[in-house]
Amino acid sequence: MNRYAVTAAVAACLFAHTLSQPALAQSAAYSDGKIKIGILTDLSGQLSDSTGQGSITAAQMAVEDFGGAVNGTPIELIFADHQNKADVGASTARRWYDVDQVDAIMDVPNSAVALAVQQITKEKNRVAIFSSPASSDLTGKACTPNGIHWTYDTYALAHVTGEAVVASGFDSWYFLTSDYAFGHALERDTGAVVESQKGKVVGSVRMPANNADFSSFLLQAQASPAKVVALATAGADTQNAIKQAAEFGLGQSGKNIVALLLAISEVHALGLPATQGIMLTTPFYWDMNDETRAFSKRFFEKRKAMPTFYQAGVYGAVSHYLKAIKAAGTDAAPTVMKTMKETPVNDFMTKNGTVREDGRVLRDMYLFQVKTPAEAKSPWDYYKLVRSIPADRAFRPLSESDCPLVKKM
Repeated sequence: MNRYAVTAAVAACLFAHTLSQPALAQSAAYSDGKIKIGILTDLSGQLSDSTGQGSITAAQMAVEDFGGAVNGTPIELIFADHQNKADVGASTARRWYDVDQVDAIMDVPNSAVALAVQQITKEKNRVAIFSSPASSDLTGKACTPNGIHWTYDTYALAHVTGEAVVASGFDSWYFLTSDYAFGHALERDTGAVVESQKGKVVGSVRMPANNADFSSFLLQAQASPAKVVALATAGADTQNAIKQAAEFGLGQSGKNIVALLLAISEVHALGLPATQGIMLTTPFYWDMNDETRAFSKRFFEKRKAMPTFYQAGVYGAVSHYLKAIKAAGTDAAPTVMKTMKETPVNDFMTKNGTVREDGRVLRDMYLFQVKTPAEAKSPWDYYKLVRSIPADRAFRPLSESDCPLVKKM
């Protein structure tokens, strides 16, 4: 198995450093003397460009920035490809917890995989921090005391993008939806927003994931009376749908394409002529301020691409987890989870964020529009800010939560 760990020379320095620091309290389950983090990601499927090796790089950067150890205890990263299969992800999580003594699992693009890992993590009493899956069920009906939904969710995507598009007069929608947990949740959450804003969902079609041919689905959408064709898709599916929608002339026929989940890697792959004007919701863009630019420059030097919001989220999740272990003086899951929820989230993409009792991280979200080719001044200069949405407006309020951990007033 591929592994990333501190070198022997660094480990020796860290060992010497422990003479002046308190030893990390190890629980009986973690007697191997390491803090072990598993990056469970997509290395071969439709999200591999936006997560994958870039997520591993972001995690490595977080470990490096922490000095490779917490209170003298070395940090080790391992990683695996879940192949976008819930059973593969679940079996990997069990093996990591039972055999490899992994303390925490992170990233986990694909909501179906994440929901499976969430339950195993609860059963094994470890920690899972989900940077890349979207389903709001992770902090809703499927919430657990052991899981944190870190970066974004379908509720935020639906409310930020959905409200803005309906307010612009595009009030009739047709959904092209990936037929798994993520797509279902995104269509559900966005449809509820459209209808709450006096709009109407006139139809939808479910499509298999990793789909190369969208022609029949696009023809159904084109024949509908909808003003908006909404893509409740991700990764390569979103790229293929946008590309083929342009080839079918959906824009010229009066339809407005809305990509409910779009990463900068996908905009880069498609190019500005195909994506110009698309509105999207994200918690992170590389060119927002000096801190985001500094991190992104370092990332670019390693990957030759700007980080996606998923990958930036992995860095933040690993960093916050390690800070909590340092503050708590232990890697025991209940104590670390409590510490993470008590500690404000502060990094280059989040200021004074909070981890709520249902595991939802509250941070500001941003509505961007993709620039035209004429507006872009340099490579990767793709977005212009439309509006900022405060955390308490972007995410589902606890009063509407169906998480069993939430105490109802």
